[in-house]
Amino acid sequence: MTAVVLAVSLSACAGGASQSASTGANALAGSDQKNTDKYTTANVTPLAKIDKSKLNLISDGTLRVGTLSDAPPNIFIKNGVFTGYDNELLKAIGAKLGLKVEFASTDFSALLSQVATKQFDVGSSSISTTDKRRQNVGFTNGYDFGYMAVVVKNGATVQKFADLKSDTRIGVVQGTVQDDYVTNTLGLQPVRFNDYNTVYANLRNGQIDAWVAPSQQAEGQVKDGDGTKIAESVVNTQNFTAYAVNKDNKALIDALNSGLDGVIADGTWSKLTKEWYPKRETPKTWKPGSKAVTVK
Repeated sequence: MTAVVLAVSLSACAGGASQSASTGANALAGSDQKNTDKYTTANVTPLAKIDKSKLNLISDGTLRVGTLSDAPPNIFIKNGVFTGYDNELLKAIGAKLGLKVEFASTDFSALLSQVATKQFDVGSSSISTTDKRRQNVGFTNGYDFGYMAVVVKNGATVQKFADLKSDTRIGVVQGTVQDDYVTNTLGLQPVRFNDYNTVYANLRNGQIDAWVAPSQQAEGQVKDGDGTKIAESVVNTQNFTAYAVNKDNKALIDALNSGLDGVIADGTWSKLTKEWYPKRETPKTWKPGSKAVTVK
């Protein structure tokens, strides 16, 4: 398949920019703690008072979770088991609530609509909680924040976000914040892919010039000997990262928030964060969970 055919076919399947966050907001404008705080609960219901019979789950006692299989270190499969930072944290939250957590793989472009239509109870995929997405799904309190990266081949002309131009073949995963940033903030037309493995493979073989990626996924893909590098990485804390839930299922959102505070308070959140992001420092202006919890 030629590069031209590839780009046309992928752009067609993406349905234009309609699958992106479609905000036009500059995701790299810097931290907006005031904006994220308006969505953070003041406190949570004590875990002992959560009524599991009222959570409106697809299967009683089980969280059915839609996630990805190819985006380390956050969401991926290892030895046949769904793992990664986001999924291990959700397993810990489920344990606090006494719920079994059952994962299934999907594409990110379909995940939020599948949560909205109750095909999954929860979406776990390092999801940035944009205002546009809140029109369709609900979110828990935040458990993470994001960096955005430009990934290129060694020796490439593109070395930073400012180098992305109309003649740059820019790859993104369909429906992501990176798709929205390139399309609506930069005003450029990216080549959209369904998954992280495919977009990275197309960068390596020269079908695209640059990949605008979540930094965590970029770090999980780029390896010594690949002939690629992360040229620039910029923090994005304008919208925190959270689990997606059907927006009418407030009982489940409240329960997950309680579980999240529980794993923050007992040190599990800090342990997992250090385990999966050993080189990353959390911005001092940002904290996970409700406003009442203390990070241990």
